[in-house]
Amino acid sequence: MTETTTVAEGFRFLEAPRWRGGRLWFSDFYTHQVMSMAEDGSEQREEALVENQPSGLGWLPDGRLLVVSMVDRRILRREPDGTLAVHADLADHATGHVNDMVVDARGRAYVGNFGFDLMAGDPLETAALHRVDPDGRVTKVADDLWFPNGSVITPENVLLVAETFGNRITAFDIADDGSLTNRRVWAEFGPLPTERAVGEALAQVSVAPDGCCLDAEGGLWAADAIGERLVRVVEGGQITDEIKPGTPVYACGLGGADGRTLFACAAPDFHEDARKAAREARMLAIRVAVPVA
Repeated sequence: MTETTTVAEGFRFLEAPRWRGGRLWFSDFYTHQVMSMAEDGSEQREEALVENQPSGLGWLPDGRLLVVSMVDRRILRREPDGTLAVHADLADHATGHVNDMVVDARGRAYVGNFGFDLMAGDPLETAALHRVDPDGRVTKVADDLWFPNGSVITPENVLLVAETFGNRITAFDIADDGSLTNRRVWAEFGPLPTERAVGEALAQVSVAPDGCCLDAEGGLWAADAIGERLVRVVEGGQITDEIKPGTPVYACGLGGADGRTLFACAAPDFHEDARKAAREARMLAIRVAVPVA
């Protein structure tokens, strides 16, 4: 039995948990805050205020924070004096809200987007993945992804992208120039949905991988956005571990002093109106055996 504890609560909808500098960083969509806190939930502080809804987080090699600004489809950069500057504008590139992001050691950000208006109930459409270079230049590096969501980069320089509506994790090799090659299915949980209405499509999905993180043995922890669980999957698709915290979870990240605390972003659902109206989101913590990669 894996014990799940609540380390912080009273939020609206949390995303993008990242462990950095001895603190857990995360975004709250509807308070518009990027926050950080100690491992036990204490010492909470606001790191940035993003009016157009913060999501994915990452850092440039010089330590400056990058934040996805979802609704206006931008990436913002926090300068040393705390001000926010536009790092990249994806408004002419992304076909839906910009969402999660991973930044490589050279400062190149790989960014997904919804591909359609999820909250309006529009039919499901596939989306592109974009690379944002340190100078802010935007390049499409992959397309036909089924809601590209949480992403990680392995020590072998492989980009793993969770396709939430696609029943799968897709892998790419990252070339020296930042382009993506050798596209392949890294883990498949079932066939692609045949329906395009969101509710019907989700009913055809076995695992809806959302935010994710990598451990030191190559296992990928992913929040299953429809299954009220966290799953650890290895290449080939085998689920080696499952944690059911008793609530829906939408993202996870490994951290803590020894790297063995799995933090998970929990909320009753992902519906915008309901989440804006209540403070029911929580940050959970679960101890696991394998530390962060």
